[in-house]
Amino acid sequence: MKTEQQRRPAGRPRGFDVDEALERALLVFWEQGYEGASLATLTGAMGISTASMYATFGNKEALFRKALERYTEGPSAYLARALDEPTALGVATAILAGTIRTTTRPTGPNGCLGVQGALATGDASSEARDLLVAWRDDGYTTIRARFERAVDEGDLPPDADPTLVARYVTALGYGIAVQAASGVGRDELQDMADAALRAWPPV
Repeated sequence: MKTEQQRRPAGRPRGFDVDEALERALLVFWEQGYEGASLATLTGAMGISTASMYATFGNKEALFRKALERYTEGPSAYLARALDEPTALGVATAILAGTIRTTTRPTGPNGCLGVQGALATGDASSEARDLLVAWRDDGYTTIRARFERAVDEGDLPPDADPTLVARYVTALGYGIAVQAASGVGRDELQDMADAALRAWPPV
C-alpha cells in the first residue's frame, strides 16, 4: 500500500502542516465568521496559497466544514463529556461551565464558532448557515435525549418536559456565548449560570 508521500506527485511536496493550517483556519472563522473570513485572510493565516488550499481542503465551504469538525472535537468537546455526568443537573452544570471556559479563553477568539459563524449571511453562504443550524440542532437533540433518560430514571420529575429543559439549557449556553463575545467576563457569566440553574426542576 502506497504511503501519502508515494501517492503525491513527484516534485510537488505539500510543504506545510495540514493540521496546523486547519487550526489557523478555525481561528479565523471563529473570530471573523464565515462571510467575514476572506480567502486572502484564510490563506494568509494558514501560510499557504489559494491553490494549495483548494487542492488540500476543497472550497471555502468545505474548509469551514472541516474547521467546524475540528471545533467539535476540540474546544466544543466538553458537550460529549458533560453528557456522561451521572445526574441531569450535573449535565447542565457541566455544559454551561464548558461553554464559559470555551467562550472566554485567555487567548484566541471569544464567543462560539457555532453561534457566531454564520448567523448573518447572504444567499451565497447558505450552505455554511445550514451547516451550523444542523450543528446546533444536533447538540440540542443529544441533550434532549439525555434528559429523556433522566426522566425515565427518576433523576428528573415525571412531569418534567425534556424538550423544554433541553431548550432551556441550550438557550442559556448560546446566550452565554453571545455575552462572552461582547466582552462579559468569566466570573459574571458563571454567576449568571449559577442563578439560572437554581430554577432546576426538583426531583
